[in-house]
Amino acid sequence: MQSIVYVGMDVHVENITFACYEESKGIYAQNQVKDADWKSVIKYLEKIQKERPKEEIHFVCGYEAGCLGYSLYHELMRAETKISLDCIIMAPTTMAVQGNKPKTDRRDSVMIAKNLAYGTYSKVYVVDDEDNGVKDFIRMRDDTKVRCKSIKQQLLALCLRHGKRYSDGTNWTIRHREWLRKLDLGEKNSNRALQEYLRQLAIVEEDLERYDREIEEIAQEERYSEKVGQLKCLKGIRTVSALATIVEIGDFRRFATAEKFAAFLGLVPGEHSSGGTIIRTPITKHGNNHLRRLMVEAAQSYSRGSIYLKSKSMRSKQSGQDQDIIDYCDRQNLFMMRKYHRLCERGKNSNVAKTAIARQLACSIWGIMTGNVA
Repeated sequence: MQSIVYVGMDVHVENITFACYEESKGIYAQNQVKDADWKSVIKYLEKIQKERPKEEIHFVCGYEAGCLGYSLYHELMRAETKISLDCIIMAPTTMAVQGNKPKTDRRDSVMIAKNLAYGTYSKVYVVDDEDNGVKDFIRMRDDTKVRCKSIKQQLLALCLRHGKRYSDGTNWTIRHREWLRKLDLGEKNSNRALQEYLRQLAIVEEDLERYDREIEEIAQEERYSEKVGQLKCLKGIRTVSALATIVEIGDFRRFATAEKFAAFLGLVPGEHSSGGTIIRTPITKHGNNHLRRLMVEAAQSYSRGSIYLKSKSMRSKQSGQDQDIIDYCDRQNLFMMRKYHRLCERGKNSNVAKTAIARQLACSIWGIMTGNVA
């Protein structure tokens, strides 16, 4: 008869703390190893198996999702070993907290092991290596975009400290950049700082353009081209956001409904109710914050443009796509633009309205990726 041992692992960069749990024994075999790698995990599990040579043990290992990514999971699942092993990455916000204060590594490992045994957690979906690589590249591009924004803010702050303010139009237009290049702050080292900021900005913007070209090439690969083309039929979705959504999620069918997909992105309102009192709170912000930000950014476009007029760029993006997808996206685009204006007319704050549109946009994406476009 096979025994199931649940192994909670509190994983850190420098060590791993283990705790085993069985229904008949409770918690036992707590230990900490200094080498935080998959070989140490296998060695630990093999030691437990050797202590019970007459039993066939199936190990269910679990650890919380964090900065270490999927590397430990992939190594354990690929390891050539005689023991029976499964590995699960657990979403921390979904786990039942069982009195883990004061907080220690040993208590955390016990909490993880018990959550594994009781099923009080949600499993993190692990994307394959290729999707994960594309995801890393897109996130690197987004980090570069953040640096670009930071340099622009520092440039404007430098000008403001010297009493220089551009008043002939919008910042970062061609005329504004020309004004910056000709600007004299009056002191030699201040001018050097200004020119260095401009040089750094030029380098970062050039890198961003190159990354965007490379992302366009990736999106044209057979693996992604059809899905990217379909998502781009929605207003506000461009190649980067479409490809990022695809590689971050992987299998959209793991979400039973569009509402569950929106909840995964943290775009649904929370609730704090008691008795007959129902209090709705702001959005939960649980789940994938990178995709949530992309959805909110894309939702900004629904506040602009004519409701009933399809733009030239939208017609270009929809060119060559399946007519059912185009019809579905046209209906969704119209619905979301009208909903945004309707919410604003009712007195809703524009940011609240845009967040509501971001939730509807996420639901529309789920419909396209799962074939629910009727």
